[in-house]
Amino acid sequence: MNLNYAIFRSEPIYTIKDLAQIGSHNKREKKAYNSNPDIKLELTKNNIELVPLTEKYVMGFYNLTEEYKKEHEERMKTEREDRKKTFKQMLDKSNNVIADELLFTATNDFFKNMTREDIKAWADTCMEFVYNDLGYKKEQILHATVHMDEKTPHIHCVVVPLVKKYDKRTQTERYTISKKQYIKDKIHLSELQDKYHKRLTDKGYDLERGIKGSDNKHVEIKEYKKINKSLEQKINIRTDNLNKQINELDERMKTSKSLPFDKKHIIVDKETFESMNKVIDESKKIKEIEPKIKTLFEEINTFSANYKTLEKENQKFKKEVNKLEKDNNKLEKENNSLIYQISQLFELLKKFLRKLLLRGNEYTKEETSNIVKECYDNEDFEMIDVVHISRGTTKQEELFDYVNAPDYYKEDISHHDKEDYDLSR
Repeated sequence: MNLNYAIFRSEPIYTIKDLAQIGSHNKREKKAYNSNPDIKLELTKNNIELVPLTEKYVMGFYNLTEEYKKEHEERMKTEREDRKKTFKQMLDKSNNVIADELLFTATNDFFKNMTREDIKAWADTCMEFVYNDLGYKKEQILHATVHMDEKTPHIHCVVVPLVKKYDKRTQTERYTISKKQYIKDKIHLSELQDKYHKRLTDKGYDLERGIKGSDNKHVEIKEYKKINKSLEQKINIRTDNLNKQINELDERMKTSKSLPFDKKHIIVDKETFESMNKVIDESKKIKEIEPKIKTLFEEINTFSANYKTLEKENQKFKKEVNKLEKDNNKLEKENNSLIYQISQLFELLKKFLRKLLLRGNEYTKEETSNIVKECYDNEDFEMIDVVHISRGTTKQEELFDYVNAPDYYKEDISHHDKEDYDLSR
C-alpha cells in the first residue's frame, strides 16, 4: 500500500525581478517551456484560478502596496540626499522578503481518479488553511492558482505579508512587509504543517503528514552541479570584494592616524566612513549566501542517504553517491570557513563602531548610532551586541532604549566595556 503525503512549503521572494519571473511562470506567460518538459501548455486551459489576477504580478504588487509606497515617498522627502531610495530600491536592497509563495500539493497517487471538481474542493481546503491558520486576508493574496497542466496538480499561492507595525524610532505605526508575522521560524513552520495536515484529514482526505524536516526544494543531480558551481563563483567573487574593501579600510585607518584628536574626540573623514560602509555592504552580501549554502549541503545529505538505500538494487549510483559526499564535504568546509570569516569581520566592525562612539565628534557619533540601529534592524546585531557597543558612551541611553535593553545592563559599566580597541591592525 502506497502512502500519500500532504505537502506544504513556503518559498520567499526577495526582489521585484524575482516576483516578475515567478508571475510569468505561474500565469504561463512564456510561449514555450523547454526547461520544464512536464508542463503541457495544451492543458493550461484546465488550470483553476482560486484568487485571480488579471494584470502582471509586479503591477498587482504595486497596487496592493500603494499606501506603503506613499508612506515611503513621504518619508524620503525629509531624508538626506545621499540616503534617499526609490520604493523599488528600498524593497530590493532590504534583507526582508517582498512576497512569499505558498506551495500546496500531495503525492501523485492522491490525485488519481479525481475530477476537476474534486481537486477544486481540495484546493479550497488549502485556501481555508491560508485564511484561518496562517491568518492572511484575501486582499493580501496577490494570486492563487492550481496548475493542472503538470504531472501532479499543485497550488501556487503568492501572498504579500504587508502589515502595520509600531516603529520605536518614530513612535508611530508604519507599513512594512514581514513574513515573520505569519511564519516565525522553522519550528513554527513545522507546527503549521501539522495544522495543515489536520485540516485536510478533518475534511476526510486520506493523507499522511509530510516527513518533518524534508521541506527543502528537490534538487536534481544535474541541477545541483550547476547550483554548486554558481555558489562557488559567488563566494569567490564576494570574498575578493570583501578583502579589497577591508584592505581599503585598513589604508584609510592608517591615514586617519595623522588626523588631530584628543581624549574626547577623533575626526573621521568622509572617505573612511565610506570605506567602512563598503565593508558592511560586502559583509551583508556574503551573509546572504550563507543560508543558500546551508540549504544546499543539507539537500545533498538527503540525496546521499536516499542513494545509499538504492545501492544494493542499482550499483551504478555508487560512484555518484561518493562524488556527492565529497562535494558536500568540500562545500561544508567552505561554508564553515566563510561563517568564521564573517564572524571575525563583524567582531572587528563592532569594535570599530564602539571606538567611534567613544571618541568621535557629534556628527560621527550620530552617523555611527544610525549604522548600529540599521545593523540591529537587519538582524546583523543582537541586543547584547548593541549593549556592548554603546555602554558607557553618550549614545548609551538612546541605543539601549532602541533595543529595549534591560535596566541592569546600565548599572555596571566594567573596565572591559571602556576598552579603546586598536583597529588599525
